Amino acid sequence: MPSSPLPVVLVHGARVSRTMWRPQVDALTRLGRPHLAIDLPGHGRRLEERFDVRRGLDAIDEAVEQVGGRAVLVGLSLGGYLGIAYAARHRDRVAGLVAAGCSTDPDTWLTGAWLRLARGIARLPDRGAWLNRTLVERALPEEGAAALAEGGFALDVMVDLLRTIREVRLLEDLARTRCPVWVVNGRWDHFRTQERRLVDSCPDGRLVTVRGATHLVNVVRPVGFTRVLLEALDELDELERAREGHEARHA
Repeated sequence: MPSSPLPVVLVHGARVSRTMWRPQVDALTRLGRPHLAIDLPGHGRRLEERFDVRRGLDAIDEAVEQVGGRAVLVGLSLGGYLGIAYAARHRDRVAGLVAAGCSTDPDTWLTGAWLRLARGIARLPDRGAWLNRTLVERALPEEGAAALAEGGFALDVMVDLLRTIREVRLLEDLARTRCPVWVVNGRWDHFRTQERRLVDSCPDGRLVTVRGATHLVNVVRPVGFTRVLLEALDELDELERAREGHEARHA
């Protein structure tokens, strides 16, 4: 292990909150690994704030600073896109990146279609609460659905989110990263359309597919996803130990 275990910052997906990471937080706690699961603006405990990409990156930066100024980033969907953007802009602050459920370029006509749909849902009397609850109950195992519901759902964030997420330059940002990158997708994730291009864009990238999982891979297959995360952390610890040894020899 390095002199101190690398801390982990976990960044959630759209409409949910830090509580979606409950299975991974439990595992990291048992292992004594420093970690921090955050709420992005417009979500969870920050529900009253407006979301945009810049504010999301600022939230990640605050979290990295809080855990010591350098961390492993783990993000899913929206959190994965923001993690990629952050790792490209703050290369000295990211020791490794696990980017899950974010293997489709957000700057396409499809984002515009989702934006139109989100505007329609926002005009419903319940702002889409019934639709959201139904999808969660049908798509997720009971424990996963409970983890998501624990932090509440951000029903009003999608218009702001979809309007600004196109600012993320997915392939360009990945090409600028300097840390190891794990591109992780569930086998049945509808956002994995460009996963090979993502990996090929990384100076140091690898692709992992979790069998039997859909988009919310960490709660649909929590054991499989946690295993991927812990294996990544083991590899990053080895690299960190080598880096510290090199710095000590040349001090």
